[in-house]
Amino acid sequence: MSQQPVVSIRNLNYFFGKGALRKQTLFDINLELLSGEIVLMTGPSGSGKTTLLTLIGGLRSPQEGSLVILGQELVGAKKNQMVEVRRNIGYIFQGHNLLKSLTARQNVQMSIELHPQFSQQEAVAKSAAILTAVGLSNRIDYYPDSLSGGQKQRVAIARALVSNPQLVLADEPTAALDSKSGREVVELMQRLAKEQGCTILLVTHDNRILDIADRILNLEDGYLCLGVRS
Repeated sequence: MSQQPVVSIRNLNYFFGKGALRKQTLFDINLELLSGEIVLMTGPSGSGKTTLLTLIGGLRSPQEGSLVILGQELVGAKKNQMVEVRRNIGYIFQGHNLLKSLTARQNVQMSIELHPQFSQQEAVAKSAAILTAVGLSNRIDYYPDSLSGGQKQRVAIARALVSNPQLVLADEPTAALDSKSGREVVELMQRLAKEQGCTILLVTHDNRILDIADRILNLEDGYLCLGVRS
């Protein structure tokens, strides 16, 4: 594992609202994620897990403390710096967020088009290759409405991993899946992440997948309890 953490958080606080309505949701968060780690974050609904995930992903601006992602401090970062960090992160959401008007390949290809170093031909080839890797070689030209829940989530995983991100953030990726599909999805993420050497932070309520983790974190009422490395 590399010495430089992929994620380094120090004394991070986060508040929603302003004035009398201001409410603190994250309290003094300290966390490091190393290259190649698979870390699961558990905790009850409303404990701040998604808020923390969106801060790490550069999807909202941190307010207090230090949040260094891939070597870039996000506290006080300009919009273009946040955008640059987001290019190197893969996102997998509970609802898969596929565009219905695009085929599986086109949905995946959108992710590569953020990276101008790839030609159109390379983008098409890489999209087809990763869909084959997630077991969808016979569904490449299908639209989302023709795919099962598990297949849609595989497309979402392919989209997140196609550009070889250093960090993958997953928010409840198995929530809408049955136990067999959910297991297949996380094992697929685990295998592809290990092959690509990327770090995964996965928010989950699913106790059936805890065994894939190198570490398990628990977030409760905005306070983070650090898990033990397996």
